[in-house]
Amino acid sequence: MGEEKTVALNRKARHEYSIEDSFEAGIALTGTEIKSIRAGKVTLADAYARIDRGEAWLVGANIAQWETGNRYNHEPKRPRKLLLHRDEILALLAKTRSKGLTLVPLKMYINLRGRAKLEIGLGRGKQLHDRRRDIADRDSRRELDRAIADADRGRSRVR
Repeated sequence: MGEEKTVALNRKARHEYSIEDSFEAGIALTGTEIKSIRAGKVTLADAYARIDRGEAWLVGANIAQWETGNRYNHEPKRPRKLLLHRDEILALLAKTRSKGLTLVPLKMYINLRGRAKLEIGLGRGKQLHDRRRDIADRDSRRELDRAIADADRGRSRVR
């Protein structure tokens, strides 16, 4: 059948939050929305998820209007209902209230059955010094990998 097709990634999420756990959620969509998602016209940069009256909602995600849509085209930034089991919603609600965690959309993808899914993460906001430490760690790992690669290339030339 194929493989999962990643439609949108929220790159800022892993930079600004330390993700402790992630969940897969379905999304209640209209016909023109799923067409736009399959075309890759999605932005998750300013989006977040919240639980309101026992239901999970995706707020602030931009799904562009379908170009050939008619008067029944959808609103690009409307709140969309996330499809989760009741016990998952209750667990997320408890964690976000007690531990100060935030629900952050990480990626949107089309699964093997052709359904649009959203990966949401429980994230704790990073402080500025945590972000700087992550960048320094990434840079040092990159330099180490380069040094190892250079050493391997140098060794292979001698042979």
